[in-house]
Amino acid sequence: MHPAFARLDHRPWPPPRRPWVGRQSWHDLLFAHWPVPAAAVRPLVPAGLNIDEHGGTSWVGVVPFRMTGVAPRGFPDLPGLSAFPELNLRLYVQRDGKPGVWFLSLDAARALAVWAALRFFHLPYQHARMSVSGDQRISYLSERRAAPVGFAASYGPTGPVEEARPGTLVHFLTERYCLYARAPDGGLRRLEIHHQPWPLQPASAEITRNDLLAPHGLAVSGAPLLHFARRLDVVMWLADPI
Repeated sequence: MHPAFARLDHRPWPPPRRPWVGRQSWHDLLFAHWPVPAAAVRPLVPAGLNIDEHGGTSWVGVVPFRMTGVAPRGFPDLPGLSAFPELNLRLYVQRDGKPGVWFLSLDAARALAVWAALRFFHLPYQHARMSVSGDQRISYLSERRAAPVGFAASYGPTGPVEEARPGTLVHFLTERYCLYARAPDGGLRRLEIHHQPWPLQPASAEITRNDLLAPHGLAVSGAPLLHFARRLDVVMWLADPI
C-alpha cells in the first residue's frame, strides 16, 4: 500500500474508488500566504468556481518546493525526469462542496514535466531555471526562461511538527484534496489527490524576490503567513469533467 493511504479519516470526502494513476513526493516546502480581497481574484478564476474565503477574505499562496518520485503508477523513478524543483502560485476555490486549488502559475525545472502537465492536466506550467540547496535552511532560486519573472528566498522551520486543526486558517489553506483546471475546450476539470495530513511546522523566510503576482495584476503587503513541511507523499487520479 502506498504510504499516502496510511490514513483516510482526515479527508473531507472519500477518495475516488478507481485506481490512482500517478505518484510524487514533495520536499522542503514553504507555504507563504497573504490575504487578498475576493474581488481582486474573482477575474482570475472561471465563473464555474466559487472563491473560497476564510475570516472574510481570500488568500494567495506562493509555494516553493522540490519533487521526487514523480512517475506513473507501476513505473520506477526515471533518472533526470522524476526529481526537480517546482514553484506554485495558487488561489483557493470550491465547487460542489469540494474545496480545492486554482493555480495561476506553476514553474518547473524539467521541460518534459512542463510539457506533460500542459498536455495531460491542462495546468499553466512554465519552464524555469531553478536551484534548491540547504538542509535546515533552504535556499531557493527560480527564473522563467521565457520572461523575467523570478522568485528568490531562504527559509526553514522554527518549531515542532503539528497537524492543522479543522476550522483554523492553516487547515483552510493547506488541507485540500483536489485542484481545478480548464481544458482546451473551456470545460472545467477536477483532479483529486490524496496524502496524509500536512506535517506542518512554523517557519521563517527571507523573500528577496517575488515577481509571480504582478503578471496577474495582484499585489500584497505585509508579512506573509509562513509554514514549512519537510516531506509529503502524494498520489493522484485522472481529472474528471465537472
